[in-house]
Amino acid sequence: MSEEYSFNGLGMGLGNLARLSNARSRSISAENFTGEKGRGGMATEGFGAAAARGLGQGWKVSPAVKIQPHSTFTMAEIAGPGAIQHIWLTTSPDKWRKLILRAYWDGEEIGNPSIECPLGDFFANGWCERSNLNSLPVAVNPAGGMNSYWEMPFRKSARWTVENLGDDEAILYYQVDYVLTDVPADAAYFHARWQRTNPLPYMGVCTLLDNVRGKGHYVGTYLAWQVNNRGWWGEGEIKFYMDGDTDFPTICGTGTEDYFGGAWNWEHPRGEYGMYSTPFLGLHQVIKPDGLYNSQQRFGMYRWHIPDPIRFEEELRVTIQGLGWRRDGRYLPLQDDIASVAYWYQREPHALHQTTFNPDELEVI
Repeated sequence: MSEEYSFNGLGMGLGNLARLSNARSRSISAENFTGEKGRGGMATEGFGAAAARGLGQGWKVSPAVKIQPHSTFTMAEIAGPGAIQHIWLTTSPDKWRKLILRAYWDGEEIGNPSIECPLGDFFANGWCERSNLNSLPVAVNPAGGMNSYWEMPFRKSARWTVENLGDDEAILYYQVDYVLTDVPADAAYFHARWQRTNPLPYMGVCTLLDNVRGKGHYVGTYLAWQVNNRGWWGEGEIKFYMDGDTDFPTICGTGTEDYFGGAWNWEHPRGEYGMYSTPFLGLHQVIKPDGLYNSQQRFGMYRWHIPDPIRFEEELRVTIQGLGWRRDGRYLPLQDDIASVAYWYQREPHALHQTTFNPDELEVI
């Protein structure tokens, strides 16, 4: 008979790593589609069957899946209570904007997921070019190994799907690590939403997140930003409108690079963008013009509000300005291509978000 421990095994860190718990560790992959105890590595057919034909069962017979064009694959289906603690996956970069991740908590209806995002953008790699990232909740490692450590609790069920919008099959390697355990009453549900404004209308404001209803806290921003003008482009302020704010927000930043923890146009050393990737914020991707077809500057940047979540009681809207400089020292409203992922926790139910993913509108050109 196992002993009873009060610790539920969630919120893991160095400070509680020594604590014992009755939480039960499980893992779902192409080698164990259900995560059932003692059923890993039992496949007799699958993506690696030909390579394992001289070895047999237990020798990497099913390390990946093929997702057919214009179809949806259920990556994980879990009965709770519990929490997802780690996701690892990889596929070829040309699929990063063609595969759509969706997550549903506690039996949410198809068409109203809590997470809905192109695969690459969810892991802060929206430009379909590999870019390593070394942060606390998200790590992308050579050569395209994508890791999420966002803790995602659920009470009744968790369901993850991957839709292939492309005309070719996609090969996906993946592993979802989770625990079955009690979930406290004050634990909220993880959400992520992708948006793209291309191009930003002149004197328009880019909306990163809107129509959030309920109590929760905002925990992260990823931007994939293409600049369509010469000169510096990051003077725009990020603004958080919450709980009745109308014309003016409660929280207003001082500039784009400032929000992402940098300063002075990120120019260090002089004449170069100073790239960085830290536990909570970074400018981890800079794509420069090549003098021929790759003609625009493009950037990837993230900010995780882990020590400083932005808490709201009833509603939240997040915007950012595209702002550069005119020759005479006045601001220039920009018309850039800005894609974003907003990450937040909130109580359910969440407001319905109608998103239609058109492959042409997702494409990186």
